[in-house]
Amino acid sequence: MRSYYSDVEAFEYWCQDQGLIPFPATIATVCAFLEAQGKIVAPSTVRRRLYGIRKIHRLLDMPDPTLHEDVNLALRKVRRLRPNRPTQAKGMTRDYLEKFLEVQPNNPWGLRNKAMLSLGYDLLTRRSELVALRTKDITWRRDGTLQVLIRRSKTDQCGNGRIAFTSKRSAQLLEDWLEYRGIHIEPLFCPIYHGKAINRGLTDMVVRRLIRKSAEKAGFDPSITSAFSGHSMRVGAAQDLLSAGHDTAAIMRAGGWKSVDVLARYLEYAEFNVWA
Repeated sequence: MRSYYSDVEAFEYWCQDQGLIPFPATIATVCAFLEAQGKIVAPSTVRRRLYGIRKIHRLLDMPDPTLHEDVNLALRKVRRLRPNRPTQAKGMTRDYLEKFLEVQPNNPWGLRNKAMLSLGYDLLTRRSELVALRTKDITWRRDGTLQVLIRRSKTDQCGNGRIAFTSKRSAQLLEDWLEYRGIHIEPLFCPIYHGKAINRGLTDMVVRRLIRKSAEKAGFDPSITSAFSGHSMRVGAAQDLLSAGHDTAAIMRAGGWKSVDVLARYLEYAEFNVWA
């Protein structure tokens, strides 16, 4: 929703500068906007802004100009003029995970950070999925591992959810964290203030900062540190699964992927490593 808001806002400001009416927009206005945006932002951003214009017209119950063939041609023109490869976050593979766990401090923040890193890797979560977990989503299994219900994701807006499982180490690290945190806090991971756990959730930006700060503490070069993102746990775990010999269907099941094409992009570098 934040992306839609910023994209529609960009369209509205552009129309004001051009002396055009944004709502309802004409086909010619949308085409001109896309071509103008194609000169200053990535094609993926242009496409997202087109979706934002489409969404706002439908919400306002106005005629939708975005489905016209001229608009499709304008978008294709933008793609041809500025071809680019999507930037892939550096994968937090198991080797990186081990180093990141080693540098966590011996305090409440360290307990939380270790549990977040290990759990996020095991579950192949997006950062938003990790911070959205609730204590009630965790089920302890007899073998010392965890069953986790990931209730909602970017590709599961209806909240059908998916079931994922963890290692014994993640279960132990989470148990250590929960022993400190207490039982009366709903979010699985929460802020800590003056050494006391606070009953509210974390923002997803905390995950990205945690991964990059861990890479920095582990002594990696800034060029490597900056390549990590909040998506790195998901990317790295998928690459490790491929390197371990798991097939595409198993990896898609583990990470909740709906598209083989998206997964293939995640696995590019892992495939290279396998044959190297």
